[in-house]
Amino acid sequence: MSTAQVDLPEAEAARPPLDPLVESSRALPLVTVSIGLRSGAIEDPPGKEGLTRFASRLMRRTAGARTAEQNDALIDSLGASLGSDVTHSTSAFQATVIARSLENFVDVLLDVIGRPSLAEDEQGRLTRETQSELIESRDNDRALCRRFFRRRLFGAHPYSRSVSGSIASTGSFTASDVASLYRRLFTAENAVFAFSGDIDAERARSIAMRASEAMPQGPALADSTPETALPGGRRLVIVDKPERTQTQILIGGAGTHPGDPDHIALHVANTVFGGTFTARMTREIRSKRGWSYGAYSSLPYDRRRQAFSMWTFPKASDAAACIRLELELLEAWRGQGITKSELSWAKRYLVRSHAFSIDTAAKRVGLKLDAELYQLPPGYHEKYVEHVQAVTLEQANAAIHARINPSDLLVCVVGTDKEIGAALRDAIPALESVEVVAFDADE
Repeated sequence: MSTAQVDLPEAEAARPPLDPLVESSRALPLVTVSIGLRSGAIEDPPGKEGLTRFASRLMRRTAGARTAEQNDALIDSLGASLGSDVTHSTSAFQATVIARSLENFVDVLLDVIGRPSLAEDEQGRLTRETQSELIESRDNDRALCRRFFRRRLFGAHPYSRSVSGSIASTGSFTASDVASLYRRLFTAENAVFAFSGDIDAERARSIAMRASEAMPQGPALADSTPETALPGGRRLVIVDKPERTQTQILIGGAGTHPGDPDHIALHVANTVFGGTFTARMTREIRSKRGWSYGAYSSLPYDRRRQAFSMWTFPKASDAAACIRLELELLEAWRGQGITKSELSWAKRYLVRSHAFSIDTAAKRVGLKLDAELYQLPPGYHEKYVEHVQAVTLEQANAAIHARINPSDLLVCVVGTDKEIGAALRDAIPALESVEVVAFDADE
């Protein structure tokens, strides 16, 4: 194997990292370790979409100048698992290891973050694998719908870009691209360390210091991503795929941000509309009509405003009617709001279900890491129950009216245009534009 083909800087003395996030529990002899970065795929250079995800995968495969197979075998022998995750705004290595193997596993982890060879022959293999995965993903209609929905909704904004990249972008990565991004993003200043399980704060702090010293040294990256600004009007995008008997549908527009004063109020109201298996959307679309097994609405968050969306997957012959009903439900939700009894039910549901979000040490430290990486308002998770319980009916309905605009929506459908295209166009009142894009378009 060709190794060390990219010159990497020697580790310099690092400043002490921020105190690691720790949730100790002796219930099981397991330790979870997370190294989160405050930077993600929005840092991919133009035309190099997918580079951050690619680099993190290559780091794991070439840790300590070993082969990917050697690293897999070594990690398995320690009773551990190690993976990477990249979003638009964050990156993370996440591991679980048997407590007795922790010290040996930390040596492997330091090789991943501080001593990857980034060997070009392994990069070539990873490129071929990544492109094969992208081609295979064309068979996943739900993933296709999400990809084109995001791409068309956010337009020129960095949130529109694929975290995984495209066949063209991944094929353009050079050894220099990977090494440069590694030095710039995977720095100690950019990192947040989190531990849970059979570990105490002192040991966690020692490991975090070792990890910080092993990582490249450089400044923390400021998130200069602009606020999202979505186009107005109702737009239809048909992702044209032959011989589809079932469709995937996403309908949405501007959503919420954790810094909004009505953020939690809208979250509670959305629980009534489409946030559970017994919400309005599911009752009307699944229970009463049998059009789609699932019918949900979601309000994810990021450092900038994300999208509100409604998701259904009816058979092709029901797609137009399903869209028409979803738009009617959305307009009724905004125009009439929710009822007092619905509010009470949603608050009880959210308060009770929150217990499952904090029932393990790994989940609790995960929420702390989430708050740090996404720069959530102070007490966002710690005071979640309190904030939910404080939402009034007036606040919930005002939030719907202020944040949800049925006139400005993107409707994205994966289906066969020649079979259902005309019906889809007719189902959307005040439709301003229609785009038909091939399902295998390399975007």
